[in-house]
Amino acid sequence: MKILSVFGTRPEAVKMAPIVRLLKTTSGVEARVCVTAQHRQMLDQVLKLFEINTDYDLDLMRENQSLAQLSAAIFTNLDPVFTDFKPDWVLAQGDTTTVAITSLLAYYHRIKFGHVEAGLRTHDKWQPFPEEINRRVAGITADMHFAPTEWSKQNLLREGIDESIIEVTGNTVIDALQHVSKQEEPVEITELIGRLLRHSAPQNKMNKLILVTAHRRENFGTPMDDICHALIEIAKRGDAEIVYPVHLNPNVQEPVNRLLKGVDHITLLPPLDYLPLVHLMKHAALILTDSGGIQEEAPAFGIPTLVLRDVTERPEGVAAGTLKLVGTVTRHIVEEAERLLDHPAAYAEMAKAVNPYGDGHAAEKIIQVLVGHER
Repeated sequence: MKILSVFGTRPEAVKMAPIVRLLKTTSGVEARVCVTAQHRQMLDQVLKLFEINTDYDLDLMRENQSLAQLSAAIFTNLDPVFTDFKPDWVLAQGDTTTVAITSLLAYYHRIKFGHVEAGLRTHDKWQPFPEEINRRVAGITADMHFAPTEWSKQNLLREGIDESIIEVTGNTVIDALQHVSKQEEPVEITELIGRLLRHSAPQNKMNKLILVTAHRRENFGTPMDDICHALIEIAKRGDAEIVYPVHLNPNVQEPVNRLLKGVDHITLLPPLDYLPLVHLMKHAALILTDSGGIQEEAPAFGIPTLVLRDVTERPEGVAAGTLKLVGTVTRHIVEEAERLLDHPAAYAEMAKAVNPYGDGHAAEKIIQVLVGHER
């Protein structure tokens, strides 16, 4: 059986890595990897971390390219890969432009498409943009849906997907997280934590280190400014250290540097590789994020997380009590952060290490389904 894995961004690479690594050792499978490199630098460090060699590298990242330009480039450059390899199955993960175009090309070639992390929905086509439509496109074309949770399976059933082609597997991000969190903490993180929290007990979860990640397209403009103003207000307290690895996108870099550079108790970092990010996350008392992946990872560490979005396609963490939607209004963000920082009971209620996203064996289940499907 010939299986082609396609991905283009760092989050996709992290979540596909456990599958790609396991496919290499699966008997009876010829597996190849194609990267669109929708994100270049951030993708490459994950490939290195998980020791993944690519068979096809389309190298499509261009500065400030539009979604239309990226989509056209993926269509044009991925099509010959399908013709060359002639896979039986194509796998892609999540909700990026790479996923949507890959799923359509598989359909055009009459190649079976397996959608990893299927069934996530906000039911609002503009939030997140363009991810909500990307994953719906993949959901229409998929021949097998690997749903991470029962909730995502129910979404697919409501859309008329046959239950026989839906498999609840857990989320492969937990497989990846377990692999990376066992590795030695990078020196850069040890030194950063020591410098910021030298007056705190190093293992005290209430050391008030706050990790921030915010980069989603729907938060560009005024919402990003409002998030930054909230961080300034929290920093004024003087009892919390905010660490913000800043995404490379100019729509993030400009407002963050304009508003936050030089502010006391706020440390701006360049984008972190996945290994140091995971270990920094382990030190955090609180996370503020608009990232989908961190919404899944934080519950594994029992870290209360405020989601800088109005809706989420990952309500399982909200139901478990480790996530809370706060939107991007400055006052709401500050109020919810201070509630957790000032009230130990409220903090403890959210800090339950409840992980609704799987047991770390999602990749095994996905490959078992694929191999069994061909027998």
